[in-house]
Amino acid sequence: MATPNDLFEKCRTWDDAKKVQAAGVYPFFRPIAATEGSRVVTHGKRRVMIGSNNYLGLTHHPRVREAAKRAIDQYGTGCTGSRFLNGNLVLHEELEARLAVYLGKESALVLATGFLSNLGGLSALMGRNDVIYSDRENHASIVEGMRMSMGESVRFRHNDMADLERVIKLTRGKYEGAMIVADGVFSMSGDILNYPEVHRLGKEHNCRVYVDDAHALGVLGPKGQGTEFHFNMPGSADIVMGTFSKSFASLGGVLAASEDVIHYIKHKARPFIFSAAMPPAAAGTVLECLNIVEEEPQHLENLWKNARKMAREFRRMGFNTLGSETPIIPLLIGDDLAAFAFSQKLYENGVFATPVVKPAVPDGCALIRTSYMATHTDEDLDYVLEVMERLGKEFGIIGNSEREEQLRSLARHHFGERAVAPRAAAPVTAPVTA
Repeated sequence: MATPNDLFEKCRTWDDAKKVQAAGVYPFFRPIAATEGSRVVTHGKRRVMIGSNNYLGLTHHPRVREAAKRAIDQYGTGCTGSRFLNGNLVLHEELEARLAVYLGKESALVLATGFLSNLGGLSALMGRNDVIYSDRENHASIVEGMRMSMGESVRFRHNDMADLERVIKLTRGKYEGAMIVADGVFSMSGDILNYPEVHRLGKEHNCRVYVDDAHALGVLGPKGQGTEFHFNMPGSADIVMGTFSKSFASLGGVLAASEDVIHYIKHKARPFIFSAAMPPAAAGTVLECLNIVEEEPQHLENLWKNARKMAREFRRMGFNTLGSETPIIPLLIGDDLAAFAFSQKLYENGVFATPVVKPAVPDGCALIRTSYMATHTDEDLDYVLEVMERLGKEFGIIGNSEREEQLRSLARHHFGERAVAPRAAAPVTAPVTA
């Protein structure tokens, strides 16, 4: 029998973050006083931001800001209720129609956040006798969606199609419905899902395919339509999820699928039914971002130009980037405390980036997660590179052949051969230029 105690005792005794704060290297919750393009003002100093998911740099685009203001003028600041009841706007339905076309699906549903989109979609679809096959590096919202659903979950090694096939063959016969769920672009490592193989295995083993394109929307494909378009396989996934808090400069999420599936989720997903609707300004912002993506291809082109430059230069210096293929470029550091200290030194030198430590990555695999925007200038990037090279040598991360080999071995052990074999940081389908 359990011994009764104070529920809040764990809050008083937990001191992990307090130790990092006491060491003077705590990197989280830094208050941003102002933003301007690729730079932010924190603690009274302008710094180059390389920790944002604002991939297309549209948060300050004049057309986007005007669209948000127009939506507020017409609809006010909030919907004050669920879309199921009083919060459904013409603006929401217009956005859903546009997104369905953009993503190549019959129908779409927009929700208040990306996290709620995964919670709602997965929990609504999975029954007691169903199973999800989930990549081990999937986002926390997928993990929580699996926990909330009534079905079972089976994990497979990250982006390892042989392991996915193994677990499907071993377990598929135990369940009725099945779905393979994976990120299109993995948010920490920056690599791209082997979607053609996922699609093939889904077809062979009667598993539906669900792709979380939170970090692929606006980034992969000729016009940023995501993973399917990156591999020239539009319309092939059963469900695509996306978020608006990254490339689309706003807040919210979308599920896109067949009309029957969206109709079902709309009436069964509790996180959708019992959450307030996307604010008008957020919906108006996304609509204008869609217009800009289709009319101004230079944003996507600039994003990839910057990503290629940074990947090439980091690898030349000797940083281990885990084989990243996208504008998310991690720098493997190793020790958690070293990653905290490295991040603090970056901050002191005018570069805003954050570390990723366990449990988000395996023990001993702490990294600095860097990500790039279309609005970064060569001046921004050259400054970041100069600071990174200097600090990398100071910390013994680069310029030390023994340490570089240790990090390669660490990457190979935890992330596989993909993490040590350089890859081209470019989309399969080049951005449309006309």
